[in-house]
Amino acid sequence: MPAVYDVYTRRLAMQRTQIYLSEPERQGLLALAQRSGRSQSALIREAIDRFLENKQPEERLARLRQGRGLWAAGPGPLDGLKLRQELDRIPPEGG
Repeated sequence: MPAVYDVYTRRLAMQRTQIYLSEPERQGLLALAQRSGRSQSALIREAIDRFLENKQPEERLARLRQGRGLWAAGPGPLDGLKLRQELDRIPPEGG
């Protein structure tokens, strides 16, 4: 799965569209945009991309199969530094 920041740099053309939001949805989106410093449009695109990705069963199944047996021998010793480095590579949600 490409990182969220990669997804938007690869777009070639976008089509303008309108959506209707309830007042709580609109307020929540506005607050999230202000906190994250991202546009409401970027947040909506990210949410749609994630929704569509989760709705594609063959891709989800392939990702699940990649993880098959991952913990078969047990989790092994925990390397805190390695885990922290791996987590630092993942962009924060909404950020």
